[in-house]
Amino acid sequence: MIVLNINGESRSVDVPDDMPLLWVLRDVIGLTGTKFGCGIAQCGACTVHLDGAAVRSCVLPVAAVGIKAVTTIEGVGASAVGKKVQQAWLDIEVVQCGYCQSGQIMSAAALLAATPEPSDAEIDVAMSGNICRCGTYVRIREAIRQVATGQKVAPQTLPNEAPNQAAATGQVLSFVRVEGVA
Repeated sequence: MIVLNINGESRSVDVPDDMPLLWVLRDVIGLTGTKFGCGIAQCGACTVHLDGAAVRSCVLPVAAVGIKAVTTIEGVGASAVGKKVQQAWLDIEVVQCGYCQSGQIMSAAALLAATPEPSDAEIDVAMSGNICRCGTYVRIREAIRQVATGQKVAPQTLPNEAPNQAAATGQVLSFVRVEGVA
């Protein structure tokens, strides 16, 4: 039996020690907001917080969690920063298909909790490896900036371009990167 602290609640699970945390969250506990994307910690869809740090739950054995607090997308809104990030996502209309967004929100909330006023370079590093197939990277960055500055951005003024279109217009979206891919 493994005891986990998930979203402020103690949960006992009877699972193998090497079961990835993602499957414990989704299949055993029933918290399905954390998504399976790639299974190799490359896409970011499975991102959760472990004692406030963004981690990929698809490759994290449940036994490695120990007594650390796990926060999922279902619980991130309980923190002031998490609530602001979720609101910024709505204000800026970041979501298109939405599949990657729980991981995007979790990575952004961890960044802003650790670095309340991140530079573009810090945003790039923190969001690196979070893949959005719809290409909402410009909106994601603006949502993070909105939380950092407190200044709202009108969503209709933001381009919603895929990374290749953004590159063609001269925009640099350096956080669109996958580990091991040049």
